[in-house]
Amino acid sequence: MLTILGFAMIATFLVLIMLKKMSPIAALVLIPALFCVFVGKGAKLGDYVIDGVTGLAPTAAMLMFAIVYFGVMIDVGLFDPVVRGILKFCKADPLRIVVGTAVLAAIVSLDGDGSTTFMITVSAMYPLYKRLKMSLVVMTGVAAMANGVMNTLPWGGPTARAATALKLDASDIFVPMIPALAMGLLFVFALAYVLGRRERKRLGTLTLDEVLVEEKETETVLVGAGTGTPATTRAGGSGTSGSASGTGTGTGAGLPADEPEDDAAFRVLDPERATLRPRLYWFNALLTVALLTAMIMEWLPIPVLFLLGAALALTVNFPHMPDQKARIAAHAENVLNVSGMVFAAAVFTGVLNGTGMVDHMAKWVVGNIPDGMGPHMALVTGVLSIPFTYFMSNDGFYFGILPVLAEAGHAHGVSSLEIARASLVGQPLHMSSPLVPAVYVLVGMAKVEFGDHTRFVVKWAALTSLVVLGAGLLFGIV
Repeated sequence: MLTILGFAMIATFLVLIMLKKMSPIAALVLIPALFCVFVGKGAKLGDYVIDGVTGLAPTAAMLMFAIVYFGVMIDVGLFDPVVRGILKFCKADPLRIVVGTAVLAAIVSLDGDGSTTFMITVSAMYPLYKRLKMSLVVMTGVAAMANGVMNTLPWGGPTARAATALKLDASDIFVPMIPALAMGLLFVFALAYVLGRRERKRLGTLTLDEVLVEEKETETVLVGAGTGTPATTRAGGSGTSGSASGTGTGTGAGLPADEPEDDAAFRVLDPERATLRPRLYWFNALLTVALLTAMIMEWLPIPVLFLLGAALALTVNFPHMPDQKARIAAHAENVLNVSGMVFAAAVFTGVLNGTGMVDHMAKWVVGNIPDGMGPHMALVTGVLSIPFTYFMSNDGFYFGILPVLAEAGHAHGVSSLEIARASLVGQPLHMSSPLVPAVYVLVGMAKVEFGDHTRFVVKWAALTSLVVLGAGLLFGIV
């Protein structure tokens, strides 16, 4: 009976969030609470939730302060020179533009937010693709795959969900996976090179002056780092976000031929936003490098590192209290959504584990896995993560399916860490799933039909996932 109720609870949760009948946070709380009553253990619901919250508090803290930290870094202009440098490298060469798209998306993905990554990447690259008449699905596909690999960062979502669902430390999952993920990212860059050569062969190589003599046009793009505020940009200028926080980014869609290349063609981020701190650029860059180094070297727990980093970044860049409050408020929505999801997951995982449903489901799964595959549950998990994370949300997979796979692995001596690492394999494809809101930001800004994007990206993204899985097996990580 517990087996049936366990699968019914997961199925109900998945159906409701995929049909958008309930938000993930509401479904994570209400569905397990209802099923806890069904199994006759409603009186113990409070104990299950408290146990879950206690275990999830460090993960929630990490996500909260990582979002604030990288949000502040975008606000103060840490990534502005990177964007301009990539565009200068690209010139009007289709090959360089496609590779530059992959590099830019990967770098901006450090903030852990897919929507922000796509807004900045498309705002920067769309004018070049449009004027050169390059394939826009190449841009969306490359950006989505690069972001998918980088989405596995501990503050990006999947790793935190895996750590939450299996009650593991996020750094124990992520750090050993770095070599395999690096291979996946290198494959995306190599693929971008191949696709760029194809575009260069089709279109040839133009100089920027030849591109600029075409008609000037006005484009409207969504801009704003994480805010989604619309702004209109004009030829030869830089758009500014309409948000009060002043964190927006913009891009000039057209550029007058008489404007200097260095001054006009690559001015893609608003150079006049109030939050810029050019005098503190090297401080912020060194702080970010030190923070990432400390995370990889495990000098301190990741939540502590980001808590200290966010506090230091706010204090140095915005010494006045009203400015600090404004920065925190600007990123409060993302913080609340992510941390709220983690704490809501305490109800789901608490009920699943506390009632014994996950144990019964695991026994059923173990009984239906051929004996020869039992010791290879990490490989099974990696393969299953590719279609599962595409056809269902990360919430559904990591909170509903992964605990069952982990319990099945335990029966054959496979550790939860191996299962958790393998579960990250499907993320390059997941970022193009119709269940991911950020992908609609990507295709909407790029003016690409979602069906066209899907037909182009699925095969390449699935291949990228398999590269990550193969590297993980080769390096003995999973």
